[in-house]
Amino acid sequence: MKSYLDLLRTQGVARIIAAQLTARFPSGMLSLAYLLHVERVHDSYGAAGLVLAATSIGQAIAGPLTSRWMGVWGMRRVLILTLVICTGAILSIAIIPMSVPMYMVVGFIGGLSTPPVQPAVRTIYPKMVNSRQLTPLFSLDASAQEIIWVAGPVITTLVATQVSTQSAIFLAAAFLVVGGIWFITAPDVGRVRIPRSKRSFGTVLTRRPVLLATITGFLLVGACAAVEAGVVAVFGHGGPEAGIVLGIWAIGSLAGGLSLGHVPIGPWALARRMFIVFVGMALASIWLDFWWLAFALLIAGIGIAPALAVIFAIVSSSVKFSDTAEAYGWVGTGQLIGAALGSAVAGFLIDANGAIGAFWAAIAFAFAGALVPTLLRRWHPDLRGRDASPIPDTAPVPTQPS
Repeated sequence: MKSYLDLLRTQGVARIIAAQLTARFPSGMLSLAYLLHVERVHDSYGAAGLVLAATSIGQAIAGPLTSRWMGVWGMRRVLILTLVICTGAILSIAIIPMSVPMYMVVGFIGGLSTPPVQPAVRTIYPKMVNSRQLTPLFSLDASAQEIIWVAGPVITTLVATQVSTQSAIFLAAAFLVVGGIWFITAPDVGRVRIPRSKRSFGTVLTRRPVLLATITGFLLVGACAAVEAGVVAVFGHGGPEAGIVLGIWAIGSLAGGLSLGHVPIGPWALARRMFIVFVGMALASIWLDFWWLAFALLIAGIGIAPALAVIFAIVSSSVKFSDTAEAYGWVGTGQLIGAALGSAVAGFLIDANGAIGAFWAAIAFAFAGALVPTLLRRWHPDLRGRDASPIPDTAPVPTQPS
């Protein structure tokens, strides 16, 4: 823990972590808030699902696109523009009664204008700490983001049921605005300038580690989305059991991220961490009992944040600094698609086979998530004793003596 305390004492690190977590807190709130609000307005979960799908499609498109814009126009300009548009879209959904197609249009605009805080902060980190601290910082960040997925849905449900669904959306917008301004005004955001990429859009995906990270992240988040659906299907909405089990799962991820943050990242690192996730989810399918699920998902959770930390590190070490934001944007897009597909597959299997169907989906995603980095381990950089910082955009130019 001493190394993490030293990290937090490094100038600007604690502020930037807190600011970006606040700005990204709506990620754990808006899906549920939109679901509850649109269902209340139109009395249809199907209509609410269409709005969520439109929002997710917008976010998936925005990931690499707005991230790349930061290298053209600068981080602050892109963050301010997207923050203003996204906040307007969120507030419109809360305030203005609309038809389902209009909700979908506004949701799509809100998703498309989601501020690229995550790619921005991943790009800033290598400039804030030395090479020895970078991998632990990625691990600390991956662990801390579990707060979003634990507290966000709980707060949203409480406000939506005890006050109103509009108030839940307003609160998410408030987190976005306060966190966004806090992040944008951070000195490090102004100091770091992303060089304009010389490569065409999407070329960064030809880097094998980036493609490996994107595919594995897609499978990891797909497995997690299926498990979330399965846990809710097991316990329903009538009691706190589902929230408690998911909270224990997140605690496992937090503990795993902090405890494995200093383990050297070799070619097998991602496969091993994904195998832990697979084992935990396979165990969970054996017995859908509260205590057994809590135990099994605690095991699965131990691999999640460490796997994300490895994903961030191998991307950072494999691309030029000017391409890091776009690379993280593609990784984020993969994760969003994984979340949507995992939830959809789990939903169909739950309808056909009951709650156990969601765990079958999770096992399939997690197994593929362990298999891919095993088969493609040659794509995985060996960072043992190596710097995980991005490749510099400039290099010494050889000259001939006159």
